[in-house]
Amino acid sequence: MRPKSKRSSMLGLVGWLLVCFAASALGAIASVQAGSFYAQLFKPAWAPPSSLFGPVWTVLYAMMAVAAWLVWRRGGFRRNRMALILFLLQLVFNALWSWFFFAWQRGDFAFADIVILWVLIVFTIASFWRAQPVAGALLVPYFLWVSFAAVLNAAIWQLNPQVLG
Repeated sequence: MRPKSKRSSMLGLVGWLLVCFAASALGAIASVQAGSFYAQLFKPAWAPPSSLFGPVWTVLYAMMAVAAWLVWRRGGFRRNRMALILFLLQLVFNALWSWFFFAWQRGDFAFADIVILWVLIVFTIASFWRAQPVAGALLVPYFLWVSFAAVLNAAIWQLNPQVLG
C-alpha cells in the first residue's frame, strides 16, 4: 500500500476536522438555549461552570479529528473500515446527546445515549489503538470527559426530575 501524498494527507485532515466539527455544530444547534436552561437546573456542587464546556469540547473535537485522520492515513476505510465506522457512529451519539438533554429536555434518553456513547468510545479506542496507538491515546481524554459527563448527566437528571422527565 503506497503512502498518501502530502496534499491528500492534508485534505484528509481538513476532512476529518470538518466531520468532527459538523457533529459539534449539530449538537450546538440543539444547545441554542442551553445557557439559560442549564442555569435554571439544580446541579451537584462538583459540577464545573458552564463556561468550561465549550473550550473543553473544542479541544476534544480537534483531538478526535486528528485521531481519526491518523487511522485513516493508515489505509483509509479499506483497511480500517470498522474503526472508522465506530468513530462515525459514536459521533452520531455524541451529537444526539445535546438534542436529548437540551432541546427535548429528556434526562432519561440523554443518559441512555451517553451510556451507549461511552461503550462506543471504548470500542473506538480499542480499534484505533490497533490501527495506530497514538490515535487511540488521543481519544483517552475524550473517554475520561464523557465518563465524567455521564455521571454529571445522571446527577442532574436525578436532581431535576420535574424538568428532565
